[in-house]
Amino acid sequence: MRIIIRLAMLIALLWVGLLLSGYGVLIGSTQNAAGFGLQCKYMTARDTMSVQYLHTQSGIIGLTDCPLLRKTGDVIDKG
Repeated sequence: MRIIIRLAMLIALLWVGLLLSGYGVLIGSTQNAAGFGLQCKYMTARDTMSVQYLHTQSGIIGLTDCPLLRKTGDVIDKG
């Protein structure tokens, strides 16, 4: 029972951290547009969002992989 309570508290703490910071965590990615596009899906505290990046294998132009964290721009405590 203690493990379940601690796990629930950890999840709630992570959710509040995402809500206050405005960051999203990568939950999936797919290549599109003949391999030159990279679509990354991020989970934020409010919803999920998709972002398009230019993709190349070398990384000289565009990205090779999606970033693990991404700032969404919508922060709950903008003051």
